Amino acid sequence: MVSKFNSGKFVEQLEYKSFRPGFINRHFKLNDADINLVLSEANRMVGELNAYSKLVPDVDFFIKMHVLKEATESSKIEGTSTEFDEALLKESDVDPERRDDWLEVINYTKAMNYAINELSNLPISMRLLKDTHRILLSGARGEKKYPGEIRTSQNWIGGTGLKDAFFIPPHKDELPHLLTDIERFWHNDKIKVPELIKAAIGHYQFETIHPFLDGNGRIGRLLITLYLIDKNILSKPTLYLSDFFARNKGQYFDALTVVRHSHDLKQWLMFFLSGVIETATKSKETFEQIIAIRNDCDSKILGLGQRAEKAKELIKYMYSEPILDINQIKDVLNTSHQTASSLTKKLEELGILRESTGFKRNKHYCFDSYIRLFM
Repeated sequence: MVSKFNSGKFVEQLEYKSFRPGFINRHFKLNDADINLVLSEANRMVGELNAYSKLVPDVDFFIKMHVLKEATESSKIEGTSTEFDEALLKESDVDPERRDDWLEVINYTKAMNYAINELSNLPISMRLLKDTHRILLSGARGEKKYPGEIRTSQNWIGGTGLKDAFFIPPHKDELPHLLTDIERFWHNDKIKVPELIKAAIGHYQFETIHPFLDGNGRIGRLLITLYLIDKNILSKPTLYLSDFFARNKGQYFDALTVVRHSHDLKQWLMFFLSGVIETATKSKETFEQIIAIRNDCDSKILGLGQRAEKAKELIKYMYSEPILDINQIKDVLNTSHQTASSLTKKLEELGILRESTGFKRNKHYCFDSYIRLFM
């Protein structure tokens, strides 16, 4: 177990009970054999994934797809219905009735990219998370929920209001001290527990505090990756747990709830570390499959003669934008419409690209085998 962990207590308010978390910027002792065994495997798999991210050429092209996958899955936990292949489309190609969900995924992608880039200028902090939150809710359904601002009113989780809520986070007056505490925890090197454990505790605490009126789940899940990059556990943003959390949604929420009621972190840590192992393993396998696809494509385009270089250039671009129309392909290659169409047809014949609309005009060409790796 993790000893001396005080999750907090429920506090009587005027017409409801809110939860007041205990402070986490304090010493913990990790002395559980079960956790240590799973932690060892999690560290090993994260290390292997990190090694792949350093070895794969042009890894940033592929990471863009990982980010979009995370945005799609994390948003699904909050109730959006946008699928991964739909998130790849331009806004004009999305069904108007589904654009609100699509926009939330796109905003999350922008917010994630911003936060990851800003880590070179800012350490992990509430300032960074507030700026990220502002982008997340900009122009989307949460734009009236004070983007980028710590809440000044009571929020709740589940139910229709405070009277039937599943969980009520701390009162707004308690937030300044709690947020100062979690920031100090992130940067307190004297807390002698492994960084994956600190990432798990930090995510639990952030979700329990629920400092924003909306978007707490998405920011809190992004926080896991940001923390591991900030602490040099990851050299690239390659580990995202939302797919695991989405597939185990009930267990995810239950695991957080148990900590609040029992002060027992073990079941949460075991769940979190299992997610790290599964996700890191799948991400590593995805990199291996990407290398296989790249080698297969390189082999197939050798027979294109002088057009092989243009084909290689297009395929490289499509590792980050795997659905394009002819006009986009023409612009990418800086060539004529006729040349772009001819090359695209050849790549279709080779089985590298697939036309996805079935239309005679306004066709879309998909890098199909690559997209399926993230479905």
